[in-house]
Amino acid sequence: MQPTPRRASLHQQRVTFVVLAVSVSSFALLQSLIVPVLQTIQVEYDTDQATVTWVLTGYLLSASIATPILGRIGDAVGKKKVLVATLLILAVGSLAAALAPSIGWLIAARVVQGLGGGVLPLSFGIIRDEFTDRVTGALSVIASLTAVGFGFGIVIAGPIVDGLGYHWLFWLPMIVTAVAALAALLLVPESPERTPGGVPVLPALPLAITLVALLLAVSQGNKWGWGSPAVVSLLATSAVAGVVWVRTEMRVAVPMIDMQMMRLRGVWTTNVIAFFVGFSTFASFGFLPQFFQTPSSAGYGFDATISESGTLLVPSALASFLVGFTTAWFIARLGARRVIMAGTLISAAAFASVAFFHDAKWELFLATTGQGLGSGLVFSSLAGVVIASVARSQTGVASGMNANIRTIGGSIGSAVMAGVLTAQLGPSGFPLERGYTIGFCLLAVGMLAATVAAAYLPDTRGDRPHRPRLADADNAELGLLPAAPAPQ
Repeated sequence: MQPTPRRASLHQQRVTFVVLAVSVSSFALLQSLIVPVLQTIQVEYDTDQATVTWVLTGYLLSASIATPILGRIGDAVGKKKVLVATLLILAVGSLAAALAPSIGWLIAARVVQGLGGGVLPLSFGIIRDEFTDRVTGALSVIASLTAVGFGFGIVIAGPIVDGLGYHWLFWLPMIVTAVAALAALLLVPESPERTPGGVPVLPALPLAITLVALLLAVSQGNKWGWGSPAVVSLLATSAVAGVVWVRTEMRVAVPMIDMQMMRLRGVWTTNVIAFFVGFSTFASFGFLPQFFQTPSSAGYGFDATISESGTLLVPSALASFLVGFTTAWFIARLGARRVIMAGTLISAAAFASVAFFHDAKWELFLATTGQGLGSGLVFSSLAGVVIASVARSQTGVASGMNANIRTIGGSIGSAVMAGVLTAQLGPSGFPLERGYTIGFCLLAVGMLAATVAAAYLPDTRGDRPHRPRLADADNAELGLLPAAPAPQ
């Protein structure tokens, strides 16, 4: 049996939680602050919609590669050290974005910002290492901040742009993340847990090639032609690199995505859910403001300003945030399986509603509120299931893998949505209404796929899934499973 680790005092836990919440919120805000001004950036840098979408996609792609690597480094050398370094990199990326003289520079800066995705597995690991109780509740709130921060980023972008200009969408986060890095250095204790081992750099290369080739083909397919040599070559490259990546993951000593761990019921199910939730949620947040800003002369849209389009997601952000405080209560009584299935079904209904009922503002507000409730239930529940399914020493790897797969889903979902819309352009240059209908129907299907995966989740109220005995002991400590007798 593993000895009981040192735990921080209650006051220290509260301070640590605040610092982690600010750190995760900063990363989540940077995912979406730029979304309402994509059309402005497109005009500012004289580019097209497919290219400007990479301002969002590049960030998600970078995060999907960096998240598990930084989580693994944190497990090996210390989560606090890596958290501070990650926040500093996030601040540097924000500085570069604020000074960007061209669209290429801006996309590159966003790729640097994406390295901040490491704050998620690092924060989950620190909570599990340091907190004495209410671990599940703390994990739920931190996890829900990823969805809440994404929504609030879109909401506050308008007032920032109106008052200061869009460059301050990067100056302000730079200041906040720099302060968060200093606070983490001074106030967060170094976690005692260490997992010796290397860093999964080798698998990262074929994964990066797989995703870049796929996303480039999807985003440029309408422009270059889906049967063009360039697109066909990119899709073939993505397929070959994907096979190489999987084979590499199965052979290296330190995998990026642990295929052995993926066999655990509580791991593979949550990762499938994370992929489809990321696919649908990031794409919806990325394109709803553009729908709202579309001139009514296009046959739909509401002629909204950047600030007005941000208000569309206020109910979603609030609903997602508030439900995060109640998820632990629901899980204790209903089990994570039912809670997550309810969340995915609510989100699917919300996306279907946007697809077919978007003639009035109240219809969209109602749909986004439902989407916020659904995603809040899912985001704040997944982390606890993942953490409960693995040994303590694998916390960073498992949570990083889940966050990684979610951002992979988000990058693919954003590219697919952009491809659907650019294939349905009207004479005015804006997407046709049916493009949004098709796109949001696809997002609804994605959430239904997540629902199917959620049906196979382990029941955290007492059914013991197949998992390592050490993880069972940890689950008992977290209150997710009854205590198991020590091995004889």
